[in-house]
Amino acid sequence: MMKAEKISVHRDSKRVLTDIDLMLKPGEMLGVLGPNGAGKSTLLGALCAELKPTQGQIWLDDRPLTHWTGQQRARRLAVLPQSSTLSFAFKVQEVVAMGRLPHDSGQQRDAEIIQAVLETADAVHLQDRNYLALSGGERQRVHLARVLAQIWPGEGGQTLLLDEPTSMLDPLHQHTTLQAVRGFADRGGAVMVILHDLNLAARYCDRLLLLESGCPFAMGTPDEVLVPDALRAVFGLEVLVQRHPERGHPLIIAR
Repeated sequence: MMKAEKISVHRDSKRVLTDIDLMLKPGEMLGVLGPNGAGKSTLLGALCAELKPTQGQIWLDDRPLTHWTGQQRARRLAVLPQSSTLSFAFKVQEVVAMGRLPHDSGQQRDAEIIQAVLETADAVHLQDRNYLALSGGERQRVHLARVLAQIWPGEGGQTLLLDEPTSMLDPLHQHTTLQAVRGFADRGGAVMVILHDLNLAARYCDRLLLLESGCPFAMGTPDEVLVPDALRAVFGLEVLVQRHPERGHPLIIAR
């Protein structure tokens, strides 16, 4: 579990994130939405200790985030940034195995986890490929497998932070990826995912945080947040909101 209380972040004397309160609960998937420059990636950076908040406190499992050592934190918290790059010709299986470095679970258990996360990320067929020979979308799926391996299977309430994990993926693998993340949450993990696609957020997330200019505009269920007035105010977008004919979640249609 992770909790943030009144988090603000300044960059170059400019406040880019203001008074953010949130809680990432085991078994739940929180989606973060907002236009470019709204502070989404800054929020993720603060939650993973990459950025130091100007004010406020962040807690991981009821301990301040700053009280965890790097290795301790890596066993409880995994982060998938917008872009992850490697310049060495590792095999995909070796890249995914990097997620197991904080652990001492043994070669057999590590091998089982690596296989499981490759299957979850639909990347088993890539495991013997050269990472540098992969497409952007294939690399993104490999890095998803790597961060899942770091905190697999999530049953202990581990936390997963993802920044636009579907940005380079085709429609099938957008759903494959979010199904994998949803499965991690359903096993007891806590998830925060930054998304731009409102309909993917409506389908997979339990709660949504809508940011505008670094400030929280709305927080609640998809039904509560994805309403025409809020989307017009934050995105300048005129929409119709209907019900998905099979699943019942909000379906956003641009006018």
